[in-house]
Amino acid sequence: MTFLPRYGAFARQRPAASRQSSDKLAPDCAGLDFFEIDQSLQQLLPLYVPQAELQYFLPHFKRLGQLAGGRLNELAIVADKHGPVLHARSRWGEDEDWVEYHPAYQEMEHIAFEQLQFHAMTHRPGAMGYPGTLSPVTKYVFQYLFVQSEFGQMCPISVTDTSIHLIRKFGSEELKARLLPRMLADKLEDLWKGTQFMTEKAGGSDVGQVETTARLIDGQWHLFGEKWFSSHVDADVALILARPENAPAGTRGLALFAMPRHREDGSRNSYRIVRLKDKLGTRSMASGELRIEGAFAYLVGDPARGLKQMMEQVNLSRLSHAVRAAAMMRRCLNESLQAARHRHAFGQRVMDYPLMQRQLLKIIVPTEAALSVTLATADMMAKGYAGDEQSQAALRLLTPLLKLRACRDNITVATGAMEARGGNGYIEDFVNARLVRDAHIGVLWEGTSNINALDAIGRAVRKDRAHVALQALLLQKLPPVQSAAPGIARQLAQALDEAVALAETVAAHPEFEPEVRRAASALYYAAAAILLAWESTQAGVDGRRLLLADAVLRAHLLPAHPLAAPSAATHGPDAAMLGSEKLSLRQAAMLLAPAQGQDPATAVSAARRPELVE
Repeated sequence: MTFLPRYGAFARQRPAASRQSSDKLAPDCAGLDFFEIDQSLQQLLPLYVPQAELQYFLPHFKRLGQLAGGRLNELAIVADKHGPVLHARSRWGEDEDWVEYHPAYQEMEHIAFEQLQFHAMTHRPGAMGYPGTLSPVTKYVFQYLFVQSEFGQMCPISVTDTSIHLIRKFGSEELKARLLPRMLADKLEDLWKGTQFMTEKAGGSDVGQVETTARLIDGQWHLFGEKWFSSHVDADVALILARPENAPAGTRGLALFAMPRHREDGSRNSYRIVRLKDKLGTRSMASGELRIEGAFAYLVGDPARGLKQMMEQVNLSRLSHAVRAAAMMRRCLNESLQAARHRHAFGQRVMDYPLMQRQLLKIIVPTEAALSVTLATADMMAKGYAGDEQSQAALRLLTPLLKLRACRDNITVATGAMEARGGNGYIEDFVNARLVRDAHIGVLWEGTSNINALDAIGRAVRKDRAHVALQALLLQKLPPVQSAAPGIARQLAQALDEAVALAETVAAHPEFEPEVRRAASALYYAAAAILLAWESTQAGVDGRRLLLADAVLRAHLLPAHPLAAPSAATHGPDAAMLGSEKLSLRQAAMLLAPAQGQDPATAVSAARRPELVE
């Protein structure tokens, strides 16, 4: 008999009628189908997901959309309220620490690792019965839907996925034979979940300061030291950086090791979880501190290239973090629309007030931009894996750009969504407070904003010249935009040229280092605007993505006097972006005509003529 605990009361929907006036409060997204209400995702899937995979997985996307708005949403609420508990010893007094998880969290593990098999999607056939491995785009679409309800669980999912990648790529044949069958298992009781531990008291971003050492004793590596911030702290195998004895100082002396939680005889390996972190967000998932006291470990790859190998995991995790930020922004947007459409104040819907419309636009634009850049980045990853060198080079730059901006924008969006709901958004009964708490981790894990900007401009641009490949790929997207809307196409091309020039200038002059975040942001928004505009020209896609491209230009790329009088030319595009009607590309282009000198009233009238969507 299968038994499921009842958590529905935590996500009970607003009553349609109430003697206590509860029906006057705005509903939230509990019970909604997160795939069905995401028209942008549905329209973009054919552009980025391989056709065979889209045909097979579309029913699974739909199922996960329903799950995310239903049972998964309930589980996430409960797991957040009942975080993990560390037990330092067994009941017999043995030093075998273990982490207790609430049943809601364990059920989410079952969904993630057994039903969906996130960890194995891109590494072996068989996930959800599919005969092949999934493309990165398809995997990240599943992550995007899942995270709209649960952020914390995505950390174990992602680090297990990336641990498998590192072991497959750099591990010896013996190590792969030992670990991969366990790490790719399809049953939780057989599965070894993975993680990566790098941060120490002496060094977070400054990884070269790592103090953990590795000693070769009787042909076996043993590790000694501490790790200060270890997420998914009780994973079955941890990839860890340590300095072998007599290795040089700095990053060159770091080697990569795989440290199992248990020895082959089943006994606990020689490291201890000292305590769990009392975190602001991601409270459902256990992060902690480790004391490593001679734990045995396996060397992974070249001992002189440990950090370079680990950086592959970092970049994969950065993309996953950007996916999570895009997902959380979508949840924030949907919650904001629910609140604004259904809450009445001073005799009318809150949605109908111009200031609320402006606030919603500030949520819509970064949300849609993040979705487009995320899908495009995952697509570049897929092409890079297939041998496309230009995509590989562009991915090197776009990954830190996306991590930087999507995670920063997520914080602003989450705060705006909280304000859109009002006082209830500050109360833990509603999801907004958790969205705000969880959003902030994105600017910390896998590098702060400064670190990602420095990586993008100081390394990817200055050393790797990756902006050349990115610019070339983006320019290939402009011809259909030029045909449909030449005015904005010229603006997009100019903005890209200026963003690249800024990045090159900042990269070339060390004294301009304080400008790296501005330069990186310019490249990101130029890429986002071009991708949005290109998407609008594709069959079946809402023409309003052209208006979103224009909004990104106006907000981030075009010169504007801070005290300039407002222009009526933006009223039509702004109103259309807030509407529910899909526009053709021609209609969207007509709405932008005032920027090229056409009378606004004429343009709006022409855009509203009945027309089949192209």
